[in-house]
Amino acid sequence: MPTKVSFLLMPYTNLLDLGGASQVFYEAKDQGLSIDISFCVSEPNVLSAMGLPFGKIENYKKQKLNKGDILIVLSSDYKYIFSNKFNPDKELLNWLVAQNAKGVTICAICTGAFLLGKAGLLDGRKCTTHWKRTDELQSNFPKAKVQQNIIFIEDNNIYTSAGANSAIDVSLQILSNIKGEYFTHKVARELVVYNRRNGNESQQSIYLSNRQHMHKGIHKVQDYLQENLHVKHSLNELAEMANMSHRNFCRIFKKETNHTVIGYVNLLRKEKINTLIKNPDISRSQIAKHCGLISERQVSRIIKF
Repeated sequence: MPTKVSFLLMPYTNLLDLGGASQVFYEAKDQGLSIDISFCVSEPNVLSAMGLPFGKIENYKKQKLNKGDILIVLSSDYKYIFSNKFNPDKELLNWLVAQNAKGVTICAICTGAFLLGKAGLLDGRKCTTHWKRTDELQSNFPKAKVQQNIIFIEDNNIYTSAGANSAIDVSLQILSNIKGEYFTHKVARELVVYNRRNGNESQQSIYLSNRQHMHKGIHKVQDYLQENLHVKHSLNELAEMANMSHRNFCRIFKKETNHTVIGYVNLLRKEKINTLIKNPDISRSQIAKHCGLISERQVSRIIKF
């Protein structure tokens, strides 16, 4: 059964947050991920923060979400959030609590965190919002553990994020939990996001680092290596794939990635080993085959690499 990804639009939703987050999952679906994307509203006749009407969108009560599904609460203009108009009814707040209780992943973009706060879902949890509003989030919800100056954070299946482009960052992180880092990297590249950020402004995965360049030939080789780590390949074959001479390929690869080709392959192997080794059903010899290695001794050597 496809995973459901539902976007909750509050009044005066920010278009950048809506567009960034929804595009991540649209691209993921386009690349074969089994998901259903839907949109719902907290009240009828919702307008964007810029006054653009959204038309007829079904009420949140019609959303049938289950454990493992995703609910993304989009931001609202801060003028609305800090006005008397922002007074969500108890039915909506109870519905949010019920989604959390059944195991739905909930993500609040920017000021969407204030709606989760109203529902009590931030109590005792680490959370964040736009850097201009973190103090107000803390003062409004003193039981929340508001984090300053971070892009996003997850605590017990609830994500909160800063504003604007962080909607893409946190959506990519949620996607990586569903489908893995390499699939997420391909989606990020489709969105022309060459430098993914995690909550602390860094990205440790080898699948996503060393890819900030724009060299098409080197990207092609990196994609091939990541998908065919178990296959033996010569430098001449890789150079031909990149449409370069052997010498020029080695030079350009080092220039664009900061690694030699074999150094980069070993980093890929180490990443995959660290993933596979967590599975008790896979032996060291099987891990070696998955990574294009001959022996268990080589696996141990790569781990220390």
